[in-house]
Amino acid sequence: MVTKAISRLLPVSLFAASIGAQVIAAPLALDVEESRLAKAEAELPQVTSRYQAMVDGLTDKYKLSNDELKVTQMAAMQAKRLWQQATRDVQSGGADDRPLYWSRLKMRAEVKQLNPKFKIADWQRGILVKAIESASRGLSDIHYSDDADIKILLTGFDPFFLDRDIGQSNPSGLAALALDGYRFKVGDKLAQVETAMIPVRFADFDQGIIESMLTPVFKKNSIDMVATVSMGRDDFDLERFPGRNRSAKAPGNLNVYTGASKDKPLAPMLDGKTLNGPEFVEFSLPVKAMQSVQGRWKVNDNHTVTTKDRGEFQANSLNELRYATSVEGSGGGYLSNEISYRSILLKQQLESTISVGHIHTPRVKGYDKETELAIVEQIKQMLEAAAQTL
Repeated sequence: MVTKAISRLLPVSLFAASIGAQVIAAPLALDVEESRLAKAEAELPQVTSRYQAMVDGLTDKYKLSNDELKVTQMAAMQAKRLWQQATRDVQSGGADDRPLYWSRLKMRAEVKQLNPKFKIADWQRGILVKAIESASRGLSDIHYSDDADIKILLTGFDPFFLDRDIGQSNPSGLAALALDGYRFKVGDKLAQVETAMIPVRFADFDQGIIESMLTPVFKKNSIDMVATVSMGRDDFDLERFPGRNRSAKAPGNLNVYTGASKDKPLAPMLDGKTLNGPEFVEFSLPVKAMQSVQGRWKVNDNHTVTTKDRGEFQANSLNELRYATSVEGSGGGYLSNEISYRSILLKQQLESTISVGHIHTPRVKGYDKETELAIVEQIKQMLEAAAQTL
């Protein structure tokens, strides 16, 4: 286990005891997310240990490595295998998004705390963490087959608010794992869904994780639809008018607060600069088709927004919002709204024709397998209905 491995580490000197002795790097401190591992292992042992063999595989190879280039390739490959194992597991009946989340953090903790056979610097550990992050989120595993006529990209989110409930799941993340690689027929055409998992961290958004993922797609118009998904309210909501500003007081998974509130909405950042765009944008999902799905929950075309001058109301058009200051978009004032805003803004900037929008799922408390499977099934049907229009 990661916590046991960490506990075995002794303080080390940065000075070799003799000429030719290996200089051992000090371990890096765990961040807030990684520091929750001990509690998660104590309270959720079956969840956190589900992919322990994958974590141990990385640990063993990492400690024995004496090649600085190969260790990064190895970390990325093992993390990609973790993603692929999680998707296979969910698609064969293991309906739980949480093992992937906690196993990713274990891998990160290992490369931060343990040493390979060569002297490793802090910046090198940082590269390894980034390699694990990208590969274990499916970001390097988005590949459509040559025979796919209709291509859909769906993103889910990690579990969040874990200090409230360490066992919290996220049905959007389960949907991403369940639907990765899903193929279905639309008349005489073949549709394929590829997926990725997005972190609940403001810094990743400010550093451009969404723009990096979607810029190549929008530039080439290489797919037909982007559906970002997160956990939301009582029913399904298709978020019509995402807003530019952050206003939620809630922290991300690193317990970082942005300082934004409904009284003080703040624009997000992109590469060190304020994200420049209109106060509101409008999605382009095939609403009527997605609403035609008969499932356990309603599918709402949500027009609710909040502006500085008018408060909360139902917006009828973008023109009505032209001179407003956004407080909350249809998706709220948190990262669920922001992923949609960034996606649509980038689509517009790159003049893409791809259909783009956000789906809020019904919320679950903790982990509820049957409810989450029903949520995933309805998302699947919504995508199938949407594909009929693409």
